[in-house]
Amino acid sequence: LIRTRATLDGDEYVVSGHKWFTTNGSVADFLIVMVVTNPDVHPYQGCSMIVVPADAPGVRIVRDIPNMGEPHIEGPPRPGGHAEIVYDSVRVPATNIIGEPGEGFVLAQKRLGPGRIHHAMRWLGQAGRAFDMMCERALSRTSHGSLLADKQMIQDMIAETKMEIEATKLLCMHAAWHMDRHGASASRTQIAMIKVYGTRMLYNAIDRAIQVHGSLGFSADLPLESMYRQARASRLVDGADEVHKVTISRHVLRNYEAVEGWPTEHVPTRRAAALDRFGEVLETVTANS
Repeated sequence: LIRTRATLDGDEYVVSGHKWFTTNGSVADFLIVMVVTNPDVHPYQGCSMIVVPADAPGVRIVRDIPNMGEPHIEGPPRPGGHAEIVYDSVRVPATNIIGEPGEGFVLAQKRLGPGRIHHAMRWLGQAGRAFDMMCERALSRTSHGSLLADKQMIQDMIAETKMEIEATKLLCMHAAWHMDRHGASASRTQIAMIKVYGTRMLYNAIDRAIQVHGSLGFSADLPLESMYRQARASRLVDGADEVHKVTISRHVLRNYEAVEGWPTEHVPTRRAAALDRFGEVLETVTANS
């Protein structure tokens, strides 16, 4: 899972490894690195976070990695990039450990919970922008003798997008409310739901806006194509959709249990149970009718 090691040597840690896709790594003054400090236990107990100065001997920025969101990185590094970094026996004080050794994943989850809600809030802003563009276009563009806004297919897109945006707002507020009262750890399911549904909402909103704009939406003359590429990353950052769906399903299934024989709602079984319980009443009612 994590291969970069930090080995204690006196009052220093020696960090060695190769990290890929470090956000803002090429422009940062210091780097927060997840490392293995105890390889003999489960990774969730054996990993730590440590602060490494970016100018420390042994730190080498290999490159900023081009990607769908930033396909044409040219010139000097810039904020928002994702760097490939090599740590070649980098020495840092032992006091640079954040928290206690072995708390790396615990600290990460404390940040990721609120961070995912912040992501959802930003996605709502992006989706709202795409939605505004879509509605403006629908009221401005005429095709086959009528406005796009008068066509049922376009009306369907507008209605679906509006409903998804409003549903995401409520999911986001509920997740924040739950975390505020019960903490991030107890709110993992609520946070996972907003992470998955929020990305779907964002992707759909931008995709529909592009569709309504036609070739103009596909072109770089509008920001939609850039928003679309950035939105694709939302299904990966801070955990892929599939990981969060596993969290949701596991939590849901804890509230159920297996049954032997016929399913609980098996009609013949339920009917027999009802007759056994209310049979005399039914006979009396039938006899008096």
